[in-house]
Amino acid sequence: MQLRQSAVRNVTCGENVVIYEPANLYDCILEDNVFVGPFVEIQGNTQIGADSKVQSHTFICEYVTIGSRCFIGHGVMFANDMFRQGKPNADRTSWGRITIGNDVSIGSGATILAVTICDGAVIGAGSVVTKSITEKGVYAGNPAKLLRRL
Repeated sequence: MQLRQSAVRNVTCGENVVIYEPANLYDCILEDNVFVGPFVEIQGNTQIGADSKVQSHTFICEYVTIGSRCFIGHGVMFANDMFRQGKPNADRTSWGRITIGNDVSIGSGATILAVTICDGAVIGAGSVVTKSITEKGVYAGNPAKLLRRL
């Protein structure tokens, strides 16, 4: 049996990055002034923009790009393997990509699937984002729907 401890490995960090442990981060980029709370996992091929905050218990899968000045609430889950064949797909190159624009806020407990979210969007707590968001506004629900334009 092989046990692996939480770790921060092969992470490119800008200035003034704060990572609270335990955390599991690898093969990712954190730009200047990024905050990562405890019990967060950030997987490879992911980039977190400057001045963004990732709160505790959040899971950010591979191939996620988060813009600058974003807020990711507690327990947010990002998922990009859509189980299209009814089971997990081991081929990483076929996984979806997730792109979060600048100045986006995502409430606690939200789930973000393989989508793009435009600059300035607000995603309500507990929402499930199943389709790309192209208009700045407040979105909530399952699936997330536009509640109010900003």
